[in-house]
This record gives sequence, C-alpha cells and structure tokens, in this order.
Amino acid sequence: MARVLTGIQSSGRPHLGNILGAIVPAIELIKANQEESFIFIADFHSLTSSKDGELRKENTLAVAAAWLAFGLDIEKTVFYRQSRRPEVAELTWYLSCFTPFPMLANAHSFKDKSERLADVNAGLFTYPVLMSADILLYSADLVPVGKDQLQHLEMCRDIATAFNHQMGTELLKLPEARISEEVKTIPGTDGQKMSKSYNNYIDIFLPEKQLKKNINSIVTDSTPLEEPKDPDTCNVFKLYSLLADADQITQMRKNYQGGNYGYGHAKKEFMELILEKYAEERKAFDFYMSHPEEVGQKLAAGEAKAQKVGMELLQKVRMQLGFA
Repeated sequence: MARVLTGIQSSGRPHLGNILGAIVPAIELIKANQEESFIFIADFHSLTSSKDGELRKENTLAVAAAWLAFGLDIEKTVFYRQSRRPEVAELTWYLSCFTPFPMLANAHSFKDKSERLADVNAGLFTYPVLMSADILLYSADLVPVGKDQLQHLEMCRDIATAFNHQMGTELLKLPEARISEEVKTIPGTDGQKMSKSYNNYIDIFLPEKQLKKNINSIVTDSTPLEEPKDPDTCNVFKLYSLLADADQITQMRKNYQGGNYGYGHAKKEFMELILEKYAEERKAFDFYMSHPEEVGQKLAAGEAKAQKVGMELLQKVRMQLGFA
C-alpha cells in the first residue's frame, strides 16, 4: 500500500466543514491503508498570515484535539507538528534553489494577492516550496488534496523532477494526488461554502449555550410558521441532511412540506442531532483541550518517528549537494 501524507492548517478550531470534508475522510483512508500514514499540523504555514504566537499554540492544540477526538490512531499514524521537525525548513532551502521564479509567480496562492504586493510576504510567495518539502521529506506516495491545491502538488512533482534530473538521481519520489470527487461543498450558516474567512461556520465543539447561538445564526427566509416550506432551499435542512440518516431526513422533509413547522423547530432538531451524533467526540475534545500535556506527548511521539524518516532522506540530499 501507498504511504499517505496530508497536512492540516492550524488557522483555528476545526469546524463542521473541516470535519466532514477532511478529518473523517482522512481517518477512514488511514484505517484502510496498511502502511503507516503521515498527518501533520502545518503551523509553519500559518505564519504567512498570523504572527500571534499564543493564538497559534491554541489553534494547534485545537486541531490536534479534534483529530484525536475523532479517533485518529496514532499507532498507525505519524502525527506531528510541522515546526517540530526543522528538517523541513532545511529541505525547503535546498528545493528553493531548484525552483524557477516564474513557477512561483504563477502559483494561485501568490497570484490571488499579486495586485497588492505590499501584502505579500516572502513566505507566501515560497509557500509551494515548503509544501513540496513537507511531502518529499517523507517520500509520500499519495497526497489527498482539494482541487484548489492540485496546482501545488503538480509544482511539487516538477521541483522533485528538476532536482532528480540536475543531480542525476531518483532520490526524490514523485507523489500522486488523491482527489475525491465525492467530497461535497459544506454550506455555511449563510449558504456559502463554510469557511473561517466568511465567519459562517458551525463549531460542533462549543458549549451547548454557545452552540445554540451558533446554530440560530443560520440564515432562513421569512416564510410564516403555518405555511409549507421548501426543504431544498433551506440552509438548516441542507446541514441537517449531512448528518442525519435516511429516515430522519425523510421525516424532516415531511415536516417542512406539511406546514406548522418553523425554522426554529428545525434548528432545534439540528442541534439535538449534533449533541447526539458527536457526544463522544465533544467529550474527548474537551478532555484534550484541558490536558494539553497529553496532546503534547502524543505529538512528540509522532515527531520522533518523523525525525527518523525525514533525517534519512535529508542526509542523502545533503550528500548529493556536497553538504555532508
């Protein structure tokens, strides 16, 4: 089986979109994979946008707590913080010297902000090189990515190819992308794609009172209580349908179409479904958030494994380049 590697941004507490779109699918993939998988928290990457050290620590803890709460098997997974393995920074420098400027200038991550160059730091510009080092350091075979990251994966292959060709070696393994066509866009509270940048996300780990307020913020229309409603145009119904079973979805659809059923009722049922479906995960998340030392120990164990694998590759790169 292939070695799978994926990174998770430490830009905040994982929301429902992250859980359904990334965490659960990745954990299922890991369970089906016979070879050890690599999952890392991309805290180096977060520095391109956030300079708040305490917030970064808090976000890193929350990301780790969420993955552990959903049952990530750390015996089968090398689970680590990117910044605790400085080998990746060294490899980034080596790879940057094989990366042509036009390639980086064409990266979406740069072009999206290139009209305001004063807002672009060198870290954002070289983001694809660091991402390449993340992958190549551990000789990953398979990298699950969204379509928005496919270009960066292709750049990783190009950089590895350039290194191998110029150095006359096959040392750097060319990774393959794994894009799931089944991943659906998770709607946010306003109907747009759920995103921290839109501030339209559902945080399933909130205490009940705050969770209720979060769910009540879901935008609905002004159809009166007594009138029938169209479930297919309702944000509450769409979110509910992502978590509910077939019988529950059928019943809620009937409630909408039958009248005398308000959006407040639907939001209440959605909240009850979250509390029931994720009861164990919410409990585990709270435990890990209040026991950061335990999370740190689990990450440190993964970081020791990552060091062993990464150093083996890095030493070979050093030798190729005359640094060892």
